[in-house]
Amino acid sequence: MNTLQPVHLPFGAKNIALNFPENVEVLSMGTPVALENPGQAVQDALDNAIGSPGLDAVIAHKKSLGKDPSAVIVISDNTRPVPYRGESGILWPIVERLLKQEVRAEKIMVLVATGMHRGLTKDEIGWMIDARVLEAGVRVINHDCQETEYLTYLGKTRRGSETYINRRYLDADIKILTGLVESHFMAGASGGRKSICPGIIGEASTFVFHGAPMMADPNTTDLKLAGNPCHEESFEVASKAGADFIVNVTLDHEFNLTGVFAGHLKDAHEAAVEHLKTYTAVPWSGEYDVVLTHAGFVGINHYQAAKAGTVAARIVKPGGHVLMVADTTDTDVVGSLAYRTVLQILKLSGPDALERTLLSPDWKFIPEQWQVQMWARLFKKIPLDHFHYYSPQFTEADYRVCAGERLAALADVDTTGADPEKLIPELFKKALAKLFARHDGDEPLRVAYLKDGPYGIPLKD
Repeated sequence: MNTLQPVHLPFGAKNIALNFPENVEVLSMGTPVALENPGQAVQDALDNAIGSPGLDAVIAHKKSLGKDPSAVIVISDNTRPVPYRGESGILWPIVERLLKQEVRAEKIMVLVATGMHRGLTKDEIGWMIDARVLEAGVRVINHDCQETEYLTYLGKTRRGSETYINRRYLDADIKILTGLVESHFMAGASGGRKSICPGIIGEASTFVFHGAPMMADPNTTDLKLAGNPCHEESFEVASKAGADFIVNVTLDHEFNLTGVFAGHLKDAHEAAVEHLKTYTAVPWSGEYDVVLTHAGFVGINHYQAAKAGTVAARIVKPGGHVLMVADTTDTDVVGSLAYRTVLQILKLSGPDALERTLLSPDWKFIPEQWQVQMWARLFKKIPLDHFHYYSPQFTEADYRVCAGERLAALADVDTTGADPEKLIPELFKKALAKLFARHDGDEPLRVAYLKDGPYGIPLKD
């Protein structure tokens, strides 16, 4: 059988070469242009801000108020490949400007916006952050959404969210947000206001923001800001907390810097989103019987892999099959106990029963139920046993917890001790052969490979 030129599947630090039959359509987003001098681009963005004075002017204004100002820089956790070190690093240039204007190192804090995720370990912080930041004596603190003594109440939003924000952030004189702008399956796009909500909110603040009615709204989806209730709620919460300056970036497939957008919370973020749209959309026409995909950098556990599942749900035919691989490197390859608990309702009862349960007035909100609700979007289109999943870190017990079936079972391949770089091409090849052999329809199977996993967003031609 003739094959296409090899395509690649990003898997951890590796790019795995694949060869697909010629009838597999490779769907790919556009290729953004990497910045030739990323370090200079960061400095230029800090000087020539969008909708705001430059960072030096913002710091100088705070100094002019006669105080010994404190500063907080909010960073993302390790589920986002934000360049906080290296040639494209955005963290040290910010810290350096604060120090040059005599904001003392002991008054500068880096706050990790963990949201509902676990805190970063010391080793993870050391791996993520430019060593110069730590050597300067700047503290790095994990946000903890359950640490009530460090949360401040700012009232309710129009939708009724109880707004609790990290007190360390609110108490700082200079508030700076950083992050990556990429497509987001709930909020439309990451970055901007999401550094605050859900990044540094209290657990109680998620009850409306990530509640079942909002997650059920069709406008809660990728690349959509206007009319997206999740985005609107996030922005309202962030506006209550305030931000003096943001530094957001966009990246290409290899995590090279493609844009730096600094300045006003709303204006700089919207500029980044518009830039993102120019290459993130993936054209397609007609649904597919089989969709092959991967969980990308973000898919460090099953919880995060839901993002790839919702993208695949856009293009798979009702009753079709989705085949997914993920490099789940997190300390918990599935997710928290709360996530596992709601996942069992989906697995045992199906997507419709899950949604009825979550929308019931008798249901008590459980943190991370929203991610299971996102998985349900896929299973409203395909049966649970038509989702085929592989992670080299998963045990048999992990597979039993999660909705779907083992990809290795469909492919009839023993994965014990196998090298993923060699195994994944075999899994896809043999699983596709099984599905083609089972097919007895008049029309041939339509098969697509989502080359960009959760990052490219299929939009119809």
